[in-house]
Amino acid sequence: MLKYLTLSGVVIALDQASKWVMTSWLSLYEVVPVISNFNFTMAHNHGAAFSFLAQAGGWQRWFFIGLTLVISTVLLVWLAKLKPSAKLEAISLSLILGGAIGNVIDRIAHGYVIDFLDVYIGSNHWPAFNIADSAICIGAVLLILDSFRSRDELSA
Repeated sequence: MLKYLTLSGVVIALDQASKWVMTSWLSLYEVVPVISNFNFTMAHNHGAAFSFLAQAGGWQRWFFIGLTLVISTVLLVWLAKLKPSAKLEAISLSLILGGAIGNVIDRIAHGYVIDFLDVYIGSNHWPAFNIADSAICIGAVLLILDSFRSRDELSA
């Protein structure tokens, strides 16, 4: 389990380092074009994914901190109970755990999550996101893909 928690630690470190660099470099709402269809854009997300509950008046900060701590505990227990052969599942859970902790650090320290990656097509922008969000999404996709593997493949 330790090697998988190391992956979570790497995600947390990369996430927090990138947020530190971006907040040192960009002002809130400042946009820096990088390549076609991609900018660095400083944003503060007081809500959840896609700014869900962002305008809820402040209570959502503590709700999301509590929810993330419960989910992180569940992920740790799940990870601890995995069989050694469940490598993809362990990697998936570790990515999700690292991303969740990276974002909860922001919520505790700032009251919001720091987002700075801006992907767009034409004038349509995906909501700004960060490395923690990316790790959560990649982990979730890998977990879904892993669930489609047959039990015969897993025991081989």
